Amino acid sequence: MKLRLGLLVVLLLNLTAPALAAEDFPQRQIKIIVPFPAGAGPDNVARLIGQYLQDAFGQTVLIENRAGALGSIGAQEVARSAPDGYTLLMGTNTTHASNVATFKNLSYDPVKDFVPVIRTTTTAMVLLINPKSEPKDLPQFLDYAKAHPNLTAGYGSGASQISIAQLQSRGAMSLVAASYRGVPQAMTDVMAGVIDLTFGDFSVAIPQMQGGTLRGIGVTSATRNELTPGLPALAEVMPGFEATIWYGLFAPAGTPAPVVNRIYAECAKFLAMPETKKKLADVGVIVSPLAPAEFGAFVKGEVVRWSAEMKAAGIQPQ
Repeated sequence: MKLRLGLLVVLLLNLTAPALAAEDFPQRQIKIIVPFPAGAGPDNVARLIGQYLQDAFGQTVLIENRAGALGSIGAQEVARSAPDGYTLLMGTNTTHASNVATFKNLSYDPVKDFVPVIRTTTTAMVLLINPKSEPKDLPQFLDYAKAHPNLTAGYGSGASQISIAQLQSRGAMSLVAASYRGVPQAMTDVMAGVIDLTFGDFSVAIPQMQGGTLRGIGVTSATRNELTPGLPALAEVMPGFEATIWYGLFAPAGTPAPVVNRIYAECAKFLAMPETKKKLADVGVIVSPLAPAEFGAFVKGEVVRWSAEMKAAGIQPQ
């Protein structure tokens, strides 16, 4: 009888634990790991969301950068964290799609090792060159690149790597690709004249373009982007060129659904605010939320899409 009673107590505790966890969550600091450098697009979005969650939850929300290996270092850390909602990842199409085809032995599974919380935003990248460079616009750049083979192109994400590969294949040019820890570092070297070009997230590219330290000559979205209507889409002169990117929050697999839903609900409130749209537009991204189930299905499709893109671009797994 005592054994049965004990088993019943354990069962009841297990059934009520997620509800209690959601009701009481959070009781301590939450950490959002950004697998890219400070100042990168995902970092800017994470900091805005983190500040809102800190105010909403009344608990500290720490943003921690774990850059390297195209985001896989930070993603692996979150995948191996306790599934309690206190460690989250600001993931992207790099960490949760293209890395599957980039690495032969990826240290985590973007689908099995995570629970999608919310897709937050979408954006594109800008083809950036030094403002002192000879080309002034996209047609001039294409002619210049064909006349000057082996220009150096820096990449710091899966999207920027894909964009460089597409630029070579669709633009019929020869480039030398160079890997960086993140997009901001590649942009710095373009400014310094160390390399010739890179693709930068809107969030970090637009301020530099406005300040005259970099020249933007085309965007990677399929059509002109609402944030930079004056810049042509690369697809206008290179049909089929596209590299739309996205950011979103993930929790480790096994995180209780009520906790995930609580985080999602607060993030959704933030993204629905009119002032949020402007704040995020100011850092170069467009509000594009997806709920957990929708986001999960979206990620599965993205793994397939980006793997096909990598293969078509001739990028071999490392």
